Amino acid sequence: MASAGFRTVAIVGVGLIGGSIAAALRRLDDAPDVVGVDVDPVALKYAIENDIIDDGSLPGGLGAQSWLADGGVDLVVLATPAHLAGEWLEVLGRQGYTGTVTDVASTKSSVLAAARELLPDPSRFVGGHPMAGSELSGVKAARADLFDGAYWLLTPATDTDPGAYAAVHALIGSLRARVISVDAVSHDEAVAIVSHVPHVAAAALVDLAAAHSGERGELMRLAAGGFKDTTRIAAGSADLWTGICLDNADALAEGLLELRDRLGGFEALVRSRDAEGMRIWLERAAVVRRSLPAQWVPATTQLSELVVPMLDRPGQVAEITAAATHAGCNIEGIDIDHQSEDTAVLVLVLTDEGDFDALVADLVGRGYDPRLKPLEDVGDAS
Repeated sequence: MASAGFRTVAIVGVGLIGGSIAAALRRLDDAPDVVGVDVDPVALKYAIENDIIDDGSLPGGLGAQSWLADGGVDLVVLATPAHLAGEWLEVLGRQGYTGTVTDVASTKSSVLAAARELLPDPSRFVGGHPMAGSELSGVKAARADLFDGAYWLLTPATDTDPGAYAAVHALIGSLRARVISVDAVSHDEAVAIVSHVPHVAAAALVDLAAAHSGERGELMRLAAGGFKDTTRIAAGSADLWTGICLDNADALAEGLLELRDRLGGFEALVRSRDAEGMRIWLERAAVVRRSLPAQWVPATTQLSELVVPMLDRPGQVAEITAAATHAGCNIEGIDIDHQSEDTAVLVLVLTDEGDFDALVADLVGRGYDPRLKPLEDVGDAS
């Protein structure tokens, strides 16, 4: 796979995620030059010696000043927590960087607002969040295959440059991740439920077990595989997760309230010895859990091509890709063919997932004229 036109990439924050992005980029057939910026010289030294990055620099070094300035690298990846992303966006703005910028922060609204305020060309900022990680941290835990089959959310805004979005989308796809397009607010609400609440719940389970473990920790020695699997994420960095909780406080609080209500409902079933109610409650969750795919493999023999003519109107790429996500469709590839100054054609390659009829109907309702056909027929349509 190729690097989507980015010949040089700077990773700011060479830790688990940033290091894994760098390692995944380095394994591409047409790998870009990858440089790293980090406050930890030991991490940079390790990353260089283990071929994770080509070169590294401390924030005040000449390398960072050159890479993150106007005319520097093609793409900057801010692999930092959300509260630090704003500081780096300020650095990029101060140094006049006008290339493409993406990030990996687990909350998006605040980072998008900072990008709009601080970057010289905020339209080239494409918010991102890979739904992958580990209870381990640091560049020594980085893996080139960390994103294989993982969901990677992109949050284009109405003013996002279509070319920048398409290029970042293609790059993420080349890392073997599945790209989903959502708006920043919807992203923050969703990850509160599927990521942030589970982390707090895992921490609560560990805290509960610790409170009942006895003076010598007898209960903890009895912890079986199920408990360890369920609570694995609770071993993550407390400092990092405190920041995440604060960045997404409102959505997290609402999610915890909903979880408390559901646990309270099950508690009532247990106290009343309602076996059938408990069975139904547990089975409903089991059915949903069993439906989650263990691993995603693209059905390349069943790809479809969606062609959507566009006029010069802001936000169309974000609107169309978000419609695909809402219909449950997965975008395998994206291309934009500019036919004139005011018109273009958006071409999406879709896997065999989702409701194509609903997607087409949604786009027609929004005023588009979409055309959908099996990809294998595209070459014969002359």
